[in-house]
Amino acid sequence: MTFLQRALVPAAAAAATALLLTACGSAEDATEPADAASEGAAAEFNDADVAFAQEMIPHHEQAVEMADLAESRAGDEVGDLAEEIAAAQGPEIEQMTALLESWGEAPMADMEGGGHGDMPGMMSDEEMAELEEAEGEEFDTLFLEMMVLHHEGAITMAETEIEEGLDPEARELAEGIFEVQHAEIEQMNTMLDQSGGN
Repeated sequence: MTFLQRALVPAAAAAATALLLTACGSAEDATEPADAASEGAAAEFNDADVAFAQEMIPHHEQAVEMADLAESRAGDEVGDLAEEIAAAQGPEIEQMTALLESWGEAPMADMEGGGHGDMPGMMSDEEMAELEEAEGEEFDTLFLEMMVLHHEGAITMAETEIEEGLDPEARELAEGIFEVQHAEIEQMNTMLDQSGGN
């Protein structure tokens, strides 16, 4: 073996070793962050997030039910507002249902006899019956007064999620509910002032 050959053999061996170590290191580097990321994603919600979604779903469902009543009973202005409320809250119900599913949690069980009445802003069975029986201007006034209270309850629930929740999507949804329903409360109060309501 010539001097040149003896010099090249160790160099080639060192290069191969370095290449092997680099490849192994790259594989480990690629695997470990992925594992850590998946673990972080799986743990990125808490009890406040779950409670927010479980409670806000029936809360929104009642708002949609109230909005549906407006279709055949309300004047044009209240009817248009009711359509906007239903159009916004329907997709949010689907979003919160999907969040619960992704967390391995179930929606709140439906309870007869006003079982959700302890949530802020929820109308009682009697109040919903009163709204269902009303028509025209009486319906408009009742709808606006009840929906203001209903929205105030949703804002309270959204504030709790913003302060205590962990899941980014749930918190973003709560912030949207907070902003939109604040604006709708102002709109409804203006409409009540114009109609002489409370």
